[in-house]
Amino acid sequence: MAGISFREVTKRFGDVVAVDDLTLDIEDRELLVLLGPSGCGKSTALRMIAGLDEPTSGTVSIGEEVVNGVDPGDRDIAMVFQSYALYPHMTVFKNIEAPLLSRHVSVDGGTPRRLDAAERRSRVVETAATLDLGDYLDRKPAALSGGQRQRVALARAIVRRPRVFLMDEPLSNLDAKLRTQTRLELVELWRRLETTFVYVTHDQVEAMTMASRIAILVEGRLQQVGRPREVYQRPANLFVARFIGSPPMNTLDATVGQVGEGYVARVGDVALPLRLTCRCRPTSESSLGSGPSTSASTRTARSTRSCAMWKCWVTNSTSSARWPTSCSSSGRPATCRSWRWGPRCGSGRTRDSSTSSKPRAEDVWHEAP
Repeated sequence: MAGISFREVTKRFGDVVAVDDLTLDIEDRELLVLLGPSGCGKSTALRMIAGLDEPTSGTVSIGEEVVNGVDPGDRDIAMVFQSYALYPHMTVFKNIEAPLLSRHVSVDGGTPRRLDAAERRSRVVETAATLDLGDYLDRKPAALSGGQRQRVALARAIVRRPRVFLMDEPLSNLDAKLRTQTRLELVELWRRLETTFVYVTHDQVEAMTMASRIAILVEGRLQQVGRPREVYQRPANLFVARFIGSPPMNTLDATVGQVGEGYVARVGDVALPLRLTCRCRPTSESSLGSGPSTSASTRTARSTRSCAMWKCWVTNSTSSARWPTSCSSSGRPATCRSWRWGPRCGSGRTRDSSTSSKPRAEDVWHEAP
């Protein structure tokens, strides 16, 4: 097993910069999702790990080995593509067996060698059982559903037991229901295999539900790396705040200024007081964002209702803050409990409180980075 490292990697295609100065560490045995809109460079980064594209500058390492210039067949990786790429004239058994026929394979950590027929059959049967394909080994791809074909493509990738699995939007051809089911199967497969997975997608739902960490890219540049909850609750910039979440965070242009000893964020004719507990020098032009965070239940003497909590923050070049701004539900509850607010920059602490309606302005707090 092995981790993966990008060090100041840039990839150019003529005048187009597909990946720009990417430095990223992918830990051993983690499931990292490369997430971003179409054309952001995530597939190019994956192809550089596989050896299908070479970096223009910088280094790519798998384990302790720098693999720049190393042939793809010598990198001990397996890749699953968006298209299944199955051999239509061959049975499921033959499709899964194909990599074992064309490559030398290590057995129990020994020197790679050709497997004999009995060893190949044993591996194919074992791999098919892992993905619930045991009953379909004699069928051809045309007789399989889309989900079954995708599992055959996965089986063909894992039968060699490589150090790293690379997946380039493998679920995009599946319908919504099957995609949800297959996401769960992939996460369970990753847990069983205990191998490094790098997964590319533009679907934030896939990223949030599958990843141990998410790396978000746009225009070839890395924007943020973190666990799904961290990326959602503490976006590093406006792009991440607007991109992550369904519905996404709403943003407004605001002006932050000082009034006496305090600060306010002005949106049009509305002034929102900010209580800053640190020494910050906010610039005048800022962005104010709010969006749904987590949900909480509130119990009153009359009824129990769901109260939506909101995350809200102000950001500019030097500081930012987050505070709850509204409580909305079908039938507004008399009491909204467990408002959560915390720093957009700082130690990452949060605290809870209870309030009869919206939090008071003086309850809002802020920390410097």
